[in-house]
Amino acid sequence: MADFTFNVAKGRVVEFYRQVKADTPTGAALVVVVLAAASIEADAAMNDRTTLADVLSASSEASNAGYARKALVGADLAALVVDNTNDRVDLDIPDLTYANVQAAGGDWGKILICFRPGSVVPDAQIIPVTAHDFPMSPDGANIIVQTDAIGFYRAT
Repeated sequence: MADFTFNVAKGRVVEFYRQVKADTPTGAALVVVVLAAASIEADAAMNDRTTLADVLSASSEASNAGYARKALVGADLAALVVDNTNDRVDLDIPDLTYANVQAAGGDWGKILICFRPGSVVPDAQIIPVTAHDFPMSPDGANIIVQTDAIGFYRAT
């Protein structure tokens, strides 16, 4: 397992972030989805999936009490800054807290960051953007998700 950018999102991640930040289309968001460790498809196959519904046809979303998808809207995101000195763009999301996540439902294995192109759209219209390994065994305590030092995505 490893972190990766979905093929469908390659070359588009910065634009998705920009759309969420600008709320265009209205209700656009980055949606954070946790996959259950027990049923994660191999990265090489998952990478080819084009919608969240497609991903969830082969992997299961976490079902623990205390877990729910998180939608990040423009106000939640830092301003997009182009780093001309280092010739790159780093994108980050705020730390996320899942409160009192119960063990029943099993271990977590991966976090997906997806682009939702509106406020109410089915999973078949949500585009998976990046996948991040996140092995976690919920035990009733809070779970905090932090992306690494460069954020969830770096465009170079």
